[in-house]
Amino acid sequence: MKVTKPQAPIVFIVDDDEAVRSSLRMLVKSVGLPASVARSAQEFLELYDPAQPGCLVLDVRMPGMSGLELQQQLNLRGAVIPVIFITGHGDIPMAVEAMQHGAFDFLQKPFRDQDLVDRIQRALERDRISRSELAQRTHILERLGTLTPREREVLDLIVRGKANKVMAADLGLSQRTVEIHRAHVMQKMGATSLAQLVRMTIDLRDHGSGRSS
Repeated sequence: MKVTKPQAPIVFIVDDDEAVRSSLRMLVKSVGLPASVARSAQEFLELYDPAQPGCLVLDVRMPGMSGLELQQQLNLRGAVIPVIFITGHGDIPMAVEAMQHGAFDFLQKPFRDQDLVDRIQRALERDRISRSELAQRTHILERLGTLTPREREVLDLIVRGKANKVMAADLGLSQRTVEIHRAHVMQKMGATSLAQLVRMTIDLRDHGSGRSS
């Protein structure tokens, strides 16, 4: 079976100033990271694939679609890419708004190259963790989808801390039947312990998934 090699992360740079784009691209490449530049938010949106790992270094103020508007578009598309905003002296209120909408960080001009490099490295690590967690939740959701309606009921009661005897009474089943359903739930969910099973389910619900109807 062919193993798909994970995509290397890319540092995306979006700025309408050509000199800034060029200098930031050279800085990123100098620390051994691939860089991709765009002169406008629209150009970036047309080319960006949400499945591509990386981070985004983004100017707040640009003609046409602003950096904040691009961030909002990415949020609407469910893109998890961390955004580092580059701001001028008068843009601090905009930067605060950006952080409230989920931006990873912001840097005020002028800044030291090393400060940006440090933030990029942290943003790439955040992106790696976010994508790993998202993939894990996707796998758990797939396993959840293999449960029968009765097994889902048993799972819900397990998470509520109900004992087998209580579950049997609640569901109108024998305790032995509940034990069989419980074993099937553990097996299908790939859980090696009750604590792991509960953690899986709580994590899905914390992220708005896996709710029983």
